Amino acid sequence: MTASPKPRQVIVVGAGIFGVSSALHLARLGLDVTIVNDGAPAKGASGRSLSWLNSARRADTAYHRLRMAGIDRYRTLVATRPETASWLRFDGGLTWDADEDENQIVSICQLEQNIGYDALLLSPAEVAAVTPGVNAGAISPQGAIFNPGEGWVDLPSLVDLLLIEFRALGGKLIQDAGRVRIDTTGGRARGVVIAGDAPIEAGSVLLAVGPATPAMLAEIDIYVPDATPISLLLKTKSIKTGLRAVLNTPRVAVRPTPDGALVLDSAWSEEEVVANSDGTYTVHDKTVQELLDEASAVLEGNPRLQLAAYAVGPKPIPGDGEPVLGELETVPGLHVAFSHSGATLGLIVGELLAREIVSGNPHPMLAAFRASRFS
Repeated sequence: MTASPKPRQVIVVGAGIFGVSSALHLARLGLDVTIVNDGAPAKGASGRSLSWLNSARRADTAYHRLRMAGIDRYRTLVATRPETASWLRFDGGLTWDADEDENQIVSICQLEQNIGYDALLLSPAEVAAVTPGVNAGAISPQGAIFNPGEGWVDLPSLVDLLLIEFRALGGKLIQDAGRVRIDTTGGRARGVVIAGDAPIEAGSVLLAVGPATPAMLAEIDIYVPDATPISLLLKTKSIKTGLRAVLNTPRVAVRPTPDGALVLDSAWSEEEVVANSDGTYTVHDKTVQELLDEASAVLEGNPRLQLAAYAVGPKPIPGDGEPVLGELETVPGLHVAFSHSGATLGLIVGELLAREIVSGNPHPMLAAFRASRFS
C-alpha cells in the first residue's frame, strides 16, 4: 500500500468502541471529526459484549501481538484515570475444558507459557487460594488455567468517557442518522449520504459498524466474508459473590459488573436464539433459566441467580475469524474496523487507525488484517 494524502475532515460511521476510540484519537491529532450513528452510542454489539480482555489460547501471531498491545493500553488507562476503577478491572481470568478426551488444558497452558503469556495450571483444590468465588467441584480434574493479566471492561462506560473528551476537542456526534451510504464517487471515499439529508463531505471515512460491515461494503462491491452469529448476553440481579476473575468454562462464561451483578453468555445458548423474519429475536425462557443454572453451578455456594435483563443481536465476526482493519486498497480514503475482539482491541485499534489516517502511511501492525486478503 502507498501513502494516502492527509485528510482535514474525517467521518466515522458507528459509535461503538471502534468508532468512538478512533474518532477521539483523530480529534487528538487535530482533525475535524464527525461520528454518524443510527442510534445512541454503544447501543449495538458494544452494549452486549462480555468484554473479556485477553489473548488466551493464542499462538504468537500478529493477532496475539495486537491483542497484547490492546491490553497494554487498558493498563495505561487504569494508571492514568482512577475513575475507571469500578468498570475496568484486571483481576485475572480462569478457564477450564470439559472432562473429555479432547480436554487440552495442559497443552494450552504450555503454549501460553511458551510465548510468555502469564499462565498458571491449577488443580481444582488450588483454585480457591489464587482466585475466589469459584466452585472447585465444577472444575474438571485436568485442572484450570489462571491468567493473572486478564481483565474486563464495561464498554458503555468506556465509550461515555471517551466521548466526553471527544466533544471537548470539538468532535461532533450525529445520532439517529438512519441509513447511511458511503459516497465513493470517482472511485474514492468522499463522505457519506444520510437518508433525507444533504451529503456530508470528508477526506476520509472510517466504517466501524460492527456486524453491518459486510453488507455496507457489499453496496460498493467490496467482499468481506461474514461469520457473524446472534449473541445473547444475560445480566443477573445484584448478587453477593467473591468472584473477581472472568470465568470461561465449558457451559458458561461469567464476569462481574460495576454494580455487583454478573453477565453471562455461552455458545450453546446463542444457538437457541430464534431470528424472526421481522428482524426481532425470540429467546426461550428455558434457555435463560438453563444459562442462569450453569452460572450458579460454577460459583462458590451455587447462589440462586435471578435475571435482570438480557440483550440479543448480531456479534461481529469476520469469515476467517481475524480482524479486518485499515484502508481499502481499491477505495482510497475508506477505512474499516471489523473484528470479534472489540473490547480487547478497542483502544489500540483506534490509536493505530488514527495514525494511519493522519500520516497516510499503512501501519505495520495492521498489515495482516487488510481486506485485500479476500480479493
